[in-house]
Amino acid sequence: MKWLPERMRQALGAKTREAHPAGSVEAHIDAWAPPPEHYYHFEDLAVGMAEEYFHTITDDDVAAFAALTGDTNPVHHNQEYAARTRFKAPIVHGMLTASYISTVLGTKLPGAGAIYLSQTLKFLAPVYHGDTVVARAEITDLIAEKSRAVLRCTCSVEDRVVLEGEAVLMVPRRESNQ
Repeated sequence: MKWLPERMRQALGAKTREAHPAGSVEAHIDAWAPPPEHYYHFEDLAVGMAEEYFHTITDDDVAAFAALTGDTNPVHHNQEYAARTRFKAPIVHGMLTASYISTVLGTKLPGAGAIYLSQTLKFLAPVYHGDTVVARAEITDLIAEKSRAVLRCTCSVEDRVVLEGEAVLMVPRRESNQ
């Protein structure tokens, strides 16, 4: 991690110590992801169903994302550099913002067992450190013969849509033979 600025190394180090209890990967996931509250079988879904996830993005989130992905573009973490851009301040990685859609799909609608098949994204506006992102997914179509759900996905900050797209997921049926 020598390539990371000191502030990022410190942020990732703090995050790592807190987020990775001793033991297996499963123990880590269990510690941070309690059993799913929401999950649906394909038969439970209906067009119009929707769920949301809210998250306020911190400097530590951006630093950890940069460390995990290797995207250390200074527009995301360097105040002086970002001040010279059209954004005037550091912006959040677009894919970090988009990742909150995965949170909705994997934990709320459809939830556990759903598998991403495709995702389109259109980035409409920047997201800044400290912004609260609302990720929303709404079912727009169901393809019964393939157990597929099509969802309109958006991320918003306040009342402004900053990202939009469409996801297609394979959703488990009540019977294990999909």
